Amino acid sequence: MTAVAARYDEIKKLDVEVMSMSVDSTFTHKIWQEEELSKMVDGGVPYPMLSDAGGKVGEVYGVYDEGAGVDIRGRFLIDPDGVVQAMEVLAPPVGRNVDELVRQVQAFQHVRKTGGKEVCPSGWTPGKTVLKPGPDLVGKVWTVWKP
Repeated sequence: MTAVAARYDEIKKLDVEVMSMSVDSTFTHKIWQEEELSKMVDGGVPYPMLSDAGGKVGEVYGVYDEGAGVDIRGRFLIDPDGVVQAMEVLAPPVGRNVDELVRQVQAFQHVRKTGGKEVCPSGWTPGKTVLKPGPDLVGKVWTVWKP
């Protein structure tokens, strides 16, 4: 959460809304924000921390662990139409990568902007080679993209 908070201004410039959610109560979030998060990032986490008491939202996204009563940590990229375009769920010992979050948002935005006429290969970053899917590309990807 604080890794995203530290780069929140950059992420907001991508016209992205950020929010976090856990089964913890809003009161727990308040204490966590005041006693820990605000000490890790100036001002604490600047985006909404939502409560999923009972794990109903976590169930919908497939991250609620009923036995433990918690939502497993995950990241979901949801497009303006409400469609989940990407998700990443990792076991708690390994954190997610904010650079990859930013890269994926930029890639999905590029594809959306081109109406799918251009797609972003593995590791794509802005300014790098895109692919133009269609019959002319079949069997010839190697001529335009080299990982």
